[in-house]
Amino acid sequence: MLKKTVLTFAFLTILTTFYGFNAQFGTPVTDPEPDERSEMSDLSLLAEGDYVISTYDNLIRNISEREGNDWRLMSAIAYHESRFTPDITSRSGARGLMQIMPSVARQFEVSTERISDPEINVWLANKLMSEITSSLRIPAGTPERDRMSIVLASYNGGIGHVNDARRLARVHGEDPNSWEVVARYLELKALPEYYENDVVKCGRFTGSRQTLAYVDDVMGRYDKYCRIAGR
Repeated sequence: MLKKTVLTFAFLTILTTFYGFNAQFGTPVTDPEPDERSEMSDLSLLAEGDYVISTYDNLIRNISEREGNDWRLMSAIAYHESRFTPDITSRSGARGLMQIMPSVARQFEVSTERISDPEINVWLANKLMSEITSSLRIPAGTPERDRMSIVLASYNGGIGHVNDARRLARVHGEDPNSWEVVARYLELKALPEYYENDVVKCGRFTGSRQTLAYVDDVMGRYDKYCRIAGR
């Protein structure tokens, strides 16, 4: 059992390095059966046609709230990734509303042909977000905006690089739970004097510009959605 756990953790660490937000930590879960899938959206929170953000409001809200995630943040991710288009596939092979990679679906034991199903796609994204949040172990009392931004950076750029940045912050006597600090060390991880530090586990990071822009864009849209949609 210990050997399996170690191998799974190693695989997921590598996956986050190469697939960014499409990578996850945690034990695989089985593909939802039809009855289980129906429970994802069995509660209608808004009347049909009475939408606030998108036509997927009920779906995203039901699944996100079951996972303990803010549905407005998940909606902001969906807008950024696909403009709420369920049947698109990126050049890298990411699919659906939340642009989930086949490798991620397989890790959660979901068949590739089902990734574009909106319920499955949103469910996978929420499982991923919950696993990342749990793995980061951000202390209680951390400002919510800092927590959300660090989680989003992990979702996009890889939890391994984000944890490297947090370790570098600690080594230099700075707050590893401040997004401003973590963002700065993500940028510095492109320099050998930083990525060659002994605390760095995932090596050089050259994607900081994309990851920081992603966090800014999603958080900005999240703020907009908070203004127009209640909890």
